[in-house]
Amino acid sequence: MTGTTQPARPSISVRDMIADTTLGLEMQVIAGEAGLDRQILHTRIQKSGLALAGHYHGIVPSRVQILGQTELSFLQRLSPDGRVRSLRGFLGLDLCCVIITTGAAPFDSEASGYGVLPVPELAQIAQETGTPLVISPDRSSVTINAVHATLDDRLAPRVRLHGVLVDVFGVGLLLMGPSAVGKSECALDLILRGHRLVADDIVQCDYRPPGMVFGQPVDLLRHHLEVRGLGILNIKDLYGVTAIRERKRIDVVVKLVEWSAETEYDRLGIDERFHTILGVNIRELVIPVQPGRDMASILEVAARNELLKNAGHHAAREFFNSIEGALLNERTQNESAAPPPARPHRMRAPESSASLPRVNPKG
Repeated sequence: MTGTTQPARPSISVRDMIADTTLGLEMQVIAGEAGLDRQILHTRIQKSGLALAGHYHGIVPSRVQILGQTELSFLQRLSPDGRVRSLRGFLGLDLCCVIITTGAAPFDSEASGYGVLPVPELAQIAQETGTPLVISPDRSSVTINAVHATLDDRLAPRVRLHGVLVDVFGVGLLLMGPSAVGKSECALDLILRGHRLVADDIVQCDYRPPGMVFGQPVDLLRHHLEVRGLGILNIKDLYGVTAIRERKRIDVVVKLVEWSAETEYDRLGIDERFHTILGVNIRELVIPVQPGRDMASILEVAARNELLKNAGHHAAREFFNSIEGALLNERTQNESAAPPPARPHRMRAPESSASLPRVNPKG
């Protein structure tokens, strides 16, 4: 395995999450505005029922906490002193955010005051501790799915790589290698063959579960390709929208290296190499570049071969297994056709002197 790119750990403030237009929820802050700049570090939320009972093990303050109808009904059954004690312990954990899901209409704190909440002590103690308290008019399941989708996008681990990402037959090929090895020229040849450019020079990579890495261009370089001698080209303007793609999963990392007679390159393709990006192992190919080699055709074959592997057909391994099978059959036939080995000749033991006839020496 070669090449390791470790994931970064981004964050988002509670204020930015609520203001995100992709959230699709009309959530409203009703208390704890002082903590709106607290950072959310995890994409998953927590249902905090046991924490209200005083069991705080496993509570991660940097995760969004959800209080639904079950948790609210538990608080309502407590005495006023019990509710205050429970909420002071829970909201005193420096939580980044607490969302109440009641399935009711949007909350109007100025018109109705804290008393509209099923548990009015919630807003009072959230205000004291500076914990952002947000109410969602939707049910818990809808709210959780929307928050998950937004945080998956905003908190996805990201890394920028130097390379060129192209879509060849639906396979995302990330071309990597030293400067001036010919990555952009390969991409241009592939575009002329009807394939699509995703990003040139800088590829913005982000992780998506389960175990996928997607690449896209940075905003300033979108749709552009640099070719030495020609300069900066706008591929969308030259060849239309069918020649570009905004985002693509990275399926194969292709390392382009300069040809060297002293280097031994893989000629069988049985053993696979992997390149790690954001903790995901991606198949890697090392292809030498030499004048006269048709790199675009080689990359097209690499993409088609990847499709075959995904379909369960590994040409190199099948070929190797066929050779092994033929050799085994030939060995078996040779052993069965060979004559049986000759039995070893047994020599008779010499007779004892007692059994030999006596000879008269006098005749």
